[in-house]
Amino acid sequence: MVQPQLGRYPVARQVIAHVSDTHLLDGGAPLGGVADTVSALSQTARQLERFGTALDAIVVTGDVADLGEADAYARVRAVLEPIAAAAEARLVWVMGNHDERSPFRRDLLDTPAADPGPVHHMVDVDGLRIIALDTTVPGYHHGELDEAAIAWLDAALEAPAPNGTILAMHHAPIATPVALMDVLELRGQDELAGVVRDRDVRLILGGHLHYPTNGSFAGIPVAVAGATAYTIDASAAPRELVGVDGGRSFNLVHLFDDGVVTSVVPVGSFPVVSHLGHELLAEVEALAPDERLERFSRKPTP
Repeated sequence: MVQPQLGRYPVARQVIAHVSDTHLLDGGAPLGGVADTVSALSQTARQLERFGTALDAIVVTGDVADLGEADAYARVRAVLEPIAAAAEARLVWVMGNHDERSPFRRDLLDTPAADPGPVHHMVDVDGLRIIALDTTVPGYHHGELDEAAIAWLDAALEAPAPNGTILAMHHAPIATPVALMDVLELRGQDELAGVVRDRDVRLILGGHLHYPTNGSFAGIPVAVAGATAYTIDASAAPRELVGVDGGRSFNLVHLFDDGVVTSVVPVGSFPVVSHLGHELLAEVEALAPDERLERFSRKPTP
């Protein structure tokens, strides 16, 4: 069924769930002995299932496993793959600094593990090109785009995609108020800006920071998803880096013909404050535009 347009903006052309930093361990062990990453991922999955077939893609921007263990990759894949299949959505995996290239290739991408090089790849989602760019440096936690990675991206962007491009990378080119995370930033940003500026990149998706944030880079909006594993508390004392067992979230991306909107979705089961069901929406959709205002906008008479 085609949804009627209820306001100024039309229904989104495509919808993407942006999940990041699941950080699972072998056997589902708690992260840091505290964070139940398995339950958090399961709760995320239950919330993703609510979208049914509305999702066009699920993009996971890295640190899928905390130590690059095969069992951890298998667990995350077993949770997210059936949701993507039921939604007929593409599942896009992006390398993070906690991931290891060989098991990542073997256990998530079903490709030979012997290749030690960066895990760059592209996915087409009904004319929308999603580029997964590997920003990792083996043996380190910071990010870097070397000359070869920049050349690969430049070639990938040579021809525009029908519905534009989303660039998904773990280390987002965006400032952070958490001082120590500056050490783990993405290097090679000037070269990246030279490649993406004035191309068809509509949005850059990132992870790594463990809290949701937004900004812009080379005139392109940047959206960083909060982690499902644990959250870095941006309100901690200025010279401290504190990870807390709470505040988990993922993002939704709605793409329109001429714009992009990102939204933060809290992960968890919370007390319901208000609930307006689908029956009311169906009733409003059936009304004329001026009748909709009277039905849903007018304040009740005191």
